[in-house]
Amino acid sequence: MSKKGPGLFSDFGKNAKDILTKDYSHNQKFTIASRADAGIDLTSTLMRKGGLSTGGVAAKYKYKKTILGVRFNTQSNISTTLTISDVLPSTKAIASWKLLDYSSSKIEIQYFYEHACFTTAVGSLSKSPALDISAAIGTPHVAFGTEASYSLASGNFTKYNAGVSLKKPNFSASVILTDKGDAVRASFLHHIGQQKRGTAVGEIARKFSTNENTSTVGCSYSVNPQTVVKAKLNNHGNLGALVQHKLKSKSFLILCGNFDTMEKIPKFGVMLSLMP
Repeated sequence: MSKKGPGLFSDFGKNAKDILTKDYSHNQKFTIASRADAGIDLTSTLMRKGGLSTGGVAAKYKYKKTILGVRFNTQSNISTTLTISDVLPSTKAIASWKLLDYSSSKIEIQYFYEHACFTTAVGSLSKSPALDISAAIGTPHVAFGTEASYSLASGNFTKYNAGVSLKKPNFSASVILTDKGDAVRASFLHHIGQQKRGTAVGEIARKFSTNENTSTVGCSYSVNPQTVVKAKLNNHGNLGALVQHKLKSKSFLILCGNFDTMEKIPKFGVMLSLMP
């Protein structure tokens, strides 16, 4: 895959979004992974959300440039994902489906070029399939992109978005027009210090039809190589903070807290991930 291209349109603003949303949860989640002798990675997950407990088991097998993943959960859902890299030069193919629910099936082709990236996907392989297309052109530093979803049954576009992304060693920014032009989201990320131990993030989202604005600021700081703290606050009074501690190479303990001034009751979550 080319490393000189702009990347996927879905990755525009991803780093800023991860700091503001990733791992913020008030659930209890435990994950443990192991590797079988045949080279199959097994992952078991147990999560308690509210008063309900759910669990699942996932298996992933990698052979050369092909990855096969199967997931089973306590709701008796079985989903499968097949990923093949370089099926054609600079191309990745992804097929996913759920057993006995083929309306959720999806086939996606990703093409990476030196100054462009294209994706085409056909979802819901039933009587009303949808065609998803996205494109990004530019460089790893400056890129323009768009995406659209077209219903083959109705002959109408159900989604179209467009945006621009700017990346530099110490900062990145993105502006994305969403909801068929009815909303816009702008984000900015800045690394602080020469060692980039601290990161500041800001995001502004506006919906034109309702004149609703949401402003969010956040930060991330590496206390040491094993511990990272994050926090965020928006103009609606939603405050979140978490501490992520690396137990070993790929194992983490995350403690998270969320406080909404409207609810007046703080919520706490714990996530423990043990990987080989």
